[in-house]
Amino acid sequence: MKDNIIKQKSFLFAVRIIKLYKYLNNEHKEYVLSKQMLRSGTSIGANVREALNGESKSDFVHKLGIAQKEADETMYWLELLNETDFLKPHEFESMSADCIELIKLLRSIIITAKASIHNS
Repeated sequence: MKDNIIKQKSFLFAVRIIKLYKYLNNEHKEYVLSKQMLRSGTSIGANVREALNGESKSDFVHKLGIAQKEADETMYWLELLNETDFLKPHEFESMSADCIELIKLLRSIIITAKASIHNS
């Protein structure tokens, strides 16, 4: 896992999402929004893994596109949790920074892969 930055970062983000989910459940008794965040936040890495085992470049791009959508959805849930005061500002800022970084990485990889397909 050490050589693939998106694989590593998406996994570590999933770990943080799980810990945040547990915190929201235990400390705030928040179960609905956090469950949605858990699903989309852990799905990012799962889709990255699927992409890395894609059957073709197009399959790779498609799976990373799904991962990017899941990351954007996770950002939505984080924003909602922040605006409804379930997250402290520093908690939100830290999680959102990681999520935005993942979105940017995924977008960059997708653009590069699509250019490679187009040039083939």
